[in-house]
Amino acid sequence: MNKKKHKADKNPFKWKHFEAEIILWLVRWYCRYALSYNDLKEIALERGMKVERSTICRWVHEYGTELSNRIKSYLKQTSDSWRLDETYLKIKGKWHYFYRAIDKTGQTLDWILSRHRNTKAAKRFFKKILGNSYVKEPRVINVDKNPAFPPAIQQLQEQGDFTNTKLRQVKYLNNSIENDHKSTKRKSRYRQWYQSFETARRTLNGIEAMRMIQKGQLRQIAKGDLRAQNKFINNLFGLAA
Repeated sequence: MNKKKHKADKNPFKWKHFEAEIILWLVRWYCRYALSYNDLKEIALERGMKVERSTICRWVHEYGTELSNRIKSYLKQTSDSWRLDETYLKIKGKWHYFYRAIDKTGQTLDWILSRHRNTKAAKRFFKKILGNSYVKEPRVINVDKNPAFPPAIQQLQEQGDFTNTKLRQVKYLNNSIENDHKSTKRKSRYRQWYQSFETARRTLNGIEAMRMIQKGQLRQIAKGDLRAQNKFINNLFGLAA
């Protein structure tokens, strides 16, 4: 893998009291599996490392989003058939909306956390997806009966986006993305949801980025090759193999 330069490449682990490999190991495990901070604290202790749960929490918030940003230029091109849906996540006792999109093969396109379920939020999500170089402009977008999607598409078409795109509101066609939500929701529910919008956003960035890696969306790295995936993540942060 050719190492590409990132703004944080000077030293993303400067002033940390633990080795970078340990930090990335715990962040990977938190984002990949349904484990709590206390679970990881105990796992680390079994290996002779005393790490406070608050420290692991800070690492996830910092490096989860950084991982999400860094993998984008290494992702495979997605297809031109999209599936969009929103699900519910609880933040400090209140339900919020988590918009997600996949293509017809199940590859993740993007995600966004929102306080609202309206046209403005839907439009913001569509524009975020289109900003990714690995995403093709869609031939067709499948959505559920959410009334916010059609006006959002119409507004974007008037602005010159989605010029050759067909919108379909057929619920059964979105079964694949409804099933795809389960991985993120299971982790979030096990951890008793989130305590603030910003920490939820940062944590979800790490979870979804790790999910893309699990799905095999990285170029030249197989879906089930965990060793290659872990090596890729270490290289992405400038660590020697």
